[in-house]
Amino acid sequence: MKLTSLSDLSKVFPQADQPPPRAGGKTHDGRGAAVHLSLETKGRRGKAVTLISGLQHNPATMKDIARKLKEHCGTGGTVKERTIELQGDQRERAKAILEKMNYTVK
Repeated sequence: MKLTSLSDLSKVFPQADQPPPRAGGKTHDGRGAAVHLSLETKGRRGKAVTLISGLQHNPATMKDIARKLKEHCGTGGTVKERTIELQGDQRERAKAILEKMNYTVK
């Protein structure tokens, strides 16, 4: 098939008419699940770390949530077992984004 204009692309690629996904990717729906925020300095040479526990997701989803939190807080962090660790005291910022994802923060 010879293409004569850009409108012919929709015949070849029907999914091209759909808008591209948003830059933020998919959103998470916590469905009101309770998560716990805490600040810890023990065993970290006095450096503060914000811990987010109580999330019951698969590892890929946990990494995605951690990535969103790190971007929003502008800090580093990691996922260890079922806990997300963010560098520094990020409790207020993390609480805001978790509530936006429909989690209940305690």
